[in-house]
Amino acid sequence: MKSDYLINELSVFFPCYNEEANIKDTALKAIDILQKITPKWEIVLVNDGSKDNTAKVLKDIQKLHPKNIKIITHNPNRGYGAAFKSGIYNSQYQWIAFTDSDGQFDFSEITNFIKTQQQSKADLVIGYYKHRQVSPFVVFTSKVWELIVFILFGLKVHDIDCGFKLFSKKVVDTIPKLQAERGAFISSEFLLNAKHNGFKIVEIPVNHYPRTQGNPTGRKLNVIIKSFTDLFTLWYQMKIKSHA
Repeated sequence: MKSDYLINELSVFFPCYNEEANIKDTALKAIDILQKITPKWEIVLVNDGSKDNTAKVLKDIQKLHPKNIKIITHNPNRGYGAAFKSGIYNSQYQWIAFTDSDGQFDFSEITNFIKTQQQSKADLVIGYYKHRQVSPFVVFTSKVWELIVFILFGLKVHDIDCGFKLFSKKVVDTIPKLQAERGAFISSEFLLNAKHNGFKIVEIPVNHYPRTQGNPTGRKLNVIIKSFTDLFTLWYQMKIKSHA
């Protein structure tokens, strides 16, 4: 391995739903960074039943590096949790990272995640927003969610749902198979299972930029209801197992 590489190998995945306007720029920036920091890399593009031209854009991206880029397609749309699971379970390398496909993160900050992991020997390095570019209502509901998770499970992190994380594949291979599909619970489920299995979690700040195109879907009522259902289901399962 060349001395200027930061990491031996890295898988990156991007969950996509109706991101035809954003994913190409996001992926191309990631490819440019990956070629500089690791000799072995892959990108997993998860098309979660998009209704726009996302599928065509993903194929165009794949043509640039067919050996390094996989496309996973859901039909119909199954939800962010399902896209997240397809991403992690189709990532092959020792270290796995993901960011949102909408371009609200600067993927070059992955170098900070890698250096932090190497210094701290953490199993997961998770981002938290320096200043989140969303409405005050979204920030408020996120904080309420984090408070509930803390009360139920004792997990205290700055931003559970921050869409920029780096983690070891051994975490994925060790924890129970993730269950959440439609709701936004998947990130919480992942971290709670990692904590429950004794993995070390370290946080670092990340920049967050305004979404320029497309619309997020995580605050729809059905998604919120499903998230709370999944949350209390996991709480019950862990409580039962702890008393078994």
